[in-house]
Amino acid sequence: MTIRDELKELAEEDYQKFSSSLLPGTKNVLGVRLPKLREIAKKIVKGDWRTYLKTHDNYYFEEIMLQGMVIGYAKSEIEEILKYTSDFIPSIDNWSLCDSFCSGLKITKNNRDRVYKFLQPYLFSNKEFYVRFGIVMLLNYFIETEYIERVLSVLGKIKHEGYYVKMAAAWALSICYIKLQESTLEFLQNNNLDDFTYNKALQKITESYRIDKESKNVIKSMKRK
Repeated sequence: MTIRDELKELAEEDYQKFSSSLLPGTKNVLGVRLPKLREIAKKIVKGDWRTYLKTHDNYYFEEIMLQGMVIGYAKSEIEEILKYTSDFIPSIDNWSLCDSFCSGLKITKNNRDRVYKFLQPYLFSNKEFYVRFGIVMLLNYFIETEYIERVLSVLGKIKHEGYYVKMAAAWALSICYIKLQESTLEFLQNNNLDDFTYNKALQKITESYRIDKESKNVIKSMKRK
C-alpha cells in the first residue's frame, strides 16, 4: 500500500468538510486527522526518510502536511534540517501547514542562534506565508528574555499587508505580553504598527486567561480608535 492509499483509507468525509471550511482556497483536502498523520510521519522517519522527501507526492493537502511533519521528526544535524526546511517553505500556502510545520521544528530549541539567523530573510520577504513562517517560528521558540528585544524590534518593522501576516504578528505580540509583560508593554506604548495589527494584538491579550483583570483594563484603554 502506498502512502497515498493509506491517507485515502484514513480520510473522513465529515472531517474533510470541517477542515476545508477552515482553509478557504485550499484544494484537495482528504480529511485525515492530525494524530493519524503524525503516526504515519513517525513510521516514515524510522525508515529511509531522505528518499521519501525526495520522491514524495504533493497533490493532496495531507501529503504536503506529512512532509513537514517528517522534517520535524527527522534526526539529523541542524544544517541538513534547515536545507529541507528551505525546500519545504515554498509549499506552504495556508496557515495550517505553516503553523503545524513550525510547531514540529523542535530542533530549534538547541540551535536558536542558527535558526534565528536562518529566519531573517523570511521575516522580510514579500511572500505572505514566508513571513508568517518566520513570525510563527519566533513566537514558538524565541519569546524569551535573551531574544525579546530583537523579537519586538522585528515585529515592529514588518510591513507586509497580508492578513495571515498581521494575524500572526498580533498573536506573537500577545504571547510576548503574556511571557514578558514589562518589555512588551513598553513596546506597545511606542510603536509603528498598523492599526489592525496593534488592535488585534490588544484584543488577543485581553482574551487570555493568563492576564489579570487590572492589566486587561490597562490594555483595553490603549486601543486605537
